Amino acid sequence: MTAPAPDRSNNRKVLGRLSLPERNFVADALRAETVGGVLLLIAAVAALIWANTAGDSYDSIRSFHLGPGSLGLGLSIQHWAADGLLAVFFFVAGIELKRELVAGDLRDPKAAALPVVAALCGMAVPALVYFLTNTVGGGSMDGWAVPTATDIAFALAVLAVIGTSLPSALRAFLLTLAVVDDLFAILIIAVFFTSDLNFAALGGAVLGLVVFWLLLRKRVRGWYIYVPLALAIWGLMYNSGIHATIAGVAMGLMLRCHKEGEGAEIEEHSPGEHIEHLVRPLSAGLAVPLFALFSAGVVVSGGALGDVFTKPETLGVVLGLVVGKAVGIFGGTWLAARFTKAELNDDLAWPDVFAVASLAGIGFTVSLLIGELAFTEDPLLTDEIKAAVLTGSLIAALLSGILLKMRNAKYRKLCEDEERDDDLSGVPDIYEMDDPEYHRRMAVIYEKKAAEHRRLAEVAGGEREDGSGPA
Repeated sequence: MTAPAPDRSNNRKVLGRLSLPERNFVADALRAETVGGVLLLIAAVAALIWANTAGDSYDSIRSFHLGPGSLGLGLSIQHWAADGLLAVFFFVAGIELKRELVAGDLRDPKAAALPVVAALCGMAVPALVYFLTNTVGGGSMDGWAVPTATDIAFALAVLAVIGTSLPSALRAFLLTLAVVDDLFAILIIAVFFTSDLNFAALGGAVLGLVVFWLLLRKRVRGWYIYVPLALAIWGLMYNSGIHATIAGVAMGLMLRCHKEGEGAEIEEHSPGEHIEHLVRPLSAGLAVPLFALFSAGVVVSGGALGDVFTKPETLGVVLGLVVGKAVGIFGGTWLAARFTKAELNDDLAWPDVFAVASLAGIGFTVSLLIGELAFTEDPLLTDEIKAAVLTGSLIAALLSGILLKMRNAKYRKLCEDEERDDDLSGVPDIYEMDDPEYHRRMAVIYEKKAAEHRRLAEVAGGEREDGSGPA
């Protein structure tokens, strides 16, 4: 995940055009996230069908235990998916966050203010909506963190389905929101959902992380060293009482994400980018879909859907995702722009920001995880919270889809302008507008086209090309 490059001009633009390298990076990341989101969508639908047609087999498989019990790892399939596979997802999130901090928008405090404020408001307002709903309804406050998360892969899958051609600046803004969102979701899990600590296991995990860091600093190579070490760190972190996904984030943050070297000797990809490229398919194509398959299966009936809108806990989740996310992100963006005296990109309007904010209300992977952690002692309420997450995400997807479709013609034109390459240089023309060489090439191209048009006109008019008489 990445973000718009900082605008160095005096009149800073909100959601301005990305730099060409950043645009290309965003495009590559988005393609991977979109594919993963489609697989996630398929897995979620499969889980719902399976749970509602053969619920006994679904429950028996996801509750089946395996693993070395002597090491404290005799876990159910569902727990392996939530605690094990999602560690891979958070490892990739850690790398993305590290890159954002050293090479993306978050490295510049002025440019980072907008997405950070928007993301924080986009987490605080849903939590407040949940709190108010449950205060009035007399519900449990334990689920306050459930509606705070955004699932970027699922959101991009929705974009792929509805076919909206969002400009790269809006997509990058959505990605940046997800990066900051992931960061604070990680902190929420670490701080609020940590059970009694096993200090011996925690000390072993910390020691393993120190060794991991030293090996990276010494430029030691070899997957056969890092993979066993990573598994040991994960196992110790799980047994420490801290959620095991934190181990994945910590290791991702340790990778170097800036390029070294000068001139022709500079690295094509940093180690972090290289490893992210290798691990992302495993995360998006296997880890997250399997988590969805064994977590999203809830029995859906008329009564269950009715309970979603009548129980304060579930209603708070739905309202938090649909209303809280949209209002929080839009309000945070407007406030950040207002107090930094930044201007919205001339090609966009504030309703575009609201539509993207509504899209961020799709909270799936991390929301389901937090829902499981928040109501561990109440399996029935856990399933109802999952149903609320699915319902709220579906409503947010429909709402944002309608809003984005209303401006789709405008988005399509912006995307076409970003992609146009009339001089066939391999670089979109919009990025060459200030280059005198570009204008010279374009003048030559236009002169050739004009000459060809004159020749065709002469032939169509019955004249020979040399003007000597009828053709």
